[in-house]
Amino acid sequence: MEHKEHKKTEHHDKHVEHKKHDKHEVHHEKKVAHHSKTKSKISPWQIATALLAVLFVASVFTNGFSSTESTESLSTDEIESKALDYINTQLLGGQASAEIVSVADKGSFYELDLKVQGQEVKSYVTKDGNMLFPTGLDMNEEIEAPTQAPPPVTEVEAKSDKPVVELFVMSHCPYGTQIEKGMLPVALLLDDKIDFELKFVYYAMHGEVETTEQLNQYCIQKEQDDLFLGYLECFLEAGDTAGCLDSTGIDTDALTECTEAADEEFSVTANLEDQSSYLSGKFPMFNVHKAENDQYAIRGSPSLVINGEQVSAGRDSVSLLSAVCGAFNEAPEECDTEFEAGSPGPGFGWDSSGSANVASCGG
Repeated sequence: MEHKEHKKTEHHDKHVEHKKHDKHEVHHEKKVAHHSKTKSKISPWQIATALLAVLFVASVFTNGFSSTESTESLSTDEIESKALDYINTQLLGGQASAEIVSVADKGSFYELDLKVQGQEVKSYVTKDGNMLFPTGLDMNEEIEAPTQAPPPVTEVEAKSDKPVVELFVMSHCPYGTQIEKGMLPVALLLDDKIDFELKFVYYAMHGEVETTEQLNQYCIQKEQDDLFLGYLECFLEAGDTAGCLDSTGIDTDALTECTEAADEEFSVTANLEDQSSYLSGKFPMFNVHKAENDQYAIRGSPSLVINGEQVSAGRDSVSLLSAVCGAFNEAPEECDTEFEAGSPGPGFGWDSSGSANVASCGG
């Protein structure tokens, strides 16, 4: 797709600086530092190591130390001796050795600080010494889900002076909007130095609202390209089609004429109404970019293609800039730009609280 020279209009500049996505703003100064820090809170996903799994499964199937009911409270020395003997002989079976660093009286139970093959583990024992709980979670403490590291960026083998970047999404797929929010600052930054085009997966998973929106975006990009990235930025805020058409100055008469022609050419409404044609009997076909879907073996949203190759990358601007800039024969100075680290969240809204998710719609 050709990028028109008037993309650098006042309207375009307005959207580069849009206050709704300050955290995604393009930083043209090369010395802007990445400043994303990960909070460290207790996480149940981090607790589930292999050794803990052994302790947990074994204790569940053996009911801890025994099934004998007792109201007698053992001393800390007695608990330490009984627990150490049970863990080493029964749970670990001599295959590993545990040591008890400390025993603390917590009122209704004892807390054990264990060390197993160099790994520190907190476990809990009832005061009568009959039940062992390999781990516990404080239900008064907020749990934070772990962050995912972005997948490694695939190096593009085919280099070019002006990389062709094709991003396949479904307009209402939360993971499609996630990567769009990461890609938008990259597309604005590199501008005419790349040939960027948003394309659509060959089936829709979110009903008529999605097929209608995708026809809109297809036509805006085709006929009013200088306004497209501004419209997309607005749409990603809350999915407000009507409001964004108005605020970005889209010629709605021309848009309607284009969408009606595209609807007829690609049988969008006809496929939506013909459930016998649905993919797997569930999803209507959306064939606007069917040829490219077939060419690149696109299966779901999102899918990124650079210079004709499917590429794996995170959904944050840092990873996406790296992927695109790796496709240049000679990367321009814009590729030295440092975006703020952090992955956008899935769905609508310009937050940056999401992980570098690898989930997708379909595929």
